[in-house]
Amino acid sequence: MIEITNSPDIMHWSEFVYNHPHGNIFQTPEMAEVYKRTKNYEPVTLAAIDTKNDEILAVLQVAVIKEISGFLGTISARSIIQGGPLFIENESSIKALKVLMEHYDKIAQKKSLYTQIRTMRDTSNISDFLNSMGYEYEAHLNFLMDLTLPTDVLWRQLFKSRRNGINRAKRRGVIIEEVTDISLIPIVYNHLRETYKNAKLPLADISLFQHVFNVLTQKNMAKIFLAKHEDKYIGAIVVLIYKGVIYDWYAGASLGYLQLCPNDILPWHVMEWGSNNGYHTFDFGGAGNPNEEYGVREFKRQFGGELVNFGRYKKAHSSIKMKVVEKGFKVYRRFL
Repeated sequence: MIEITNSPDIMHWSEFVYNHPHGNIFQTPEMAEVYKRTKNYEPVTLAAIDTKNDEILAVLQVAVIKEISGFLGTISARSIIQGGPLFIENESSIKALKVLMEHYDKIAQKKSLYTQIRTMRDTSNISDFLNSMGYEYEAHLNFLMDLTLPTDVLWRQLFKSRRNGINRAKRRGVIIEEVTDISLIPIVYNHLRETYKNAKLPLADISLFQHVFNVLTQKNMAKIFLAKHEDKYIGAIVVLIYKGVIYDWYAGASLGYLQLCPNDILPWHVMEWGSNNGYHTFDFGGAGNPNEEYGVREFKRQFGGELVNFGRYKKAHSSIKMKVVEKGFKVYRRFL
């Protein structure tokens, strides 16, 4: 018999994710704790349990996100499933997955406008199942860097423009510092906010990054770096770390100092550090829909990684509200 619980044993949950071949940081108890502490975020954690053996068969970790507080935030909440669901791939797996997703859908209809599954692997084996549940697939690209390669090989894979930018930053005295004091988080946040405002994209509340520092960096599950020129911080990057993978999560730089190339030297510093410390993959965190223009895609491509298209799935829980909110978001972006 399969039972769904919203409070799985943390140790068993953690072991399930860590031992799963596709286990990732976004499905861990630590990430759920970060979401729990973050303003306008709410974690939804579900596990399918085989009651006969008291064994976890599948796990689903969801972040319900409100871009803004108040009434508008409530009606426009979205649910993000990053790197999940995770399930044991055997004869009973689809049954457990079906029970889990049906249970989740009932919750999602009350909590969010839509759910987006951000896959981090090839999910062709469950695409028909997800389609039958109302989740529509769309292409979405990403770049993966092989950090098992020697750093000199990684350096040669960089496009000339990226190598030039990194060298320019170094010549002009840009250095990279790891954030080890929470008092620097507002500085990190200011760089992210400036970048996101320029791109007309909403940014999570500062509490997300404060709790990434409080929860994840203390367990070596995240690192935060600042680029510094003379006595001025000019850029920041926030990366997550799990099972040999470094996830490029948030990055930003002061627009007035882009000539010093902080956006070049920061990811390179992380890649170089990862290559020298036993990590095997740098995940660039997405490169957009191939059918849509996305300027960041070309920038990431020039670091020489492998282009993959694992795609995403999306399900609207209220088509009428979706149309209203999509129009409202276009207006909202004008004021960012």
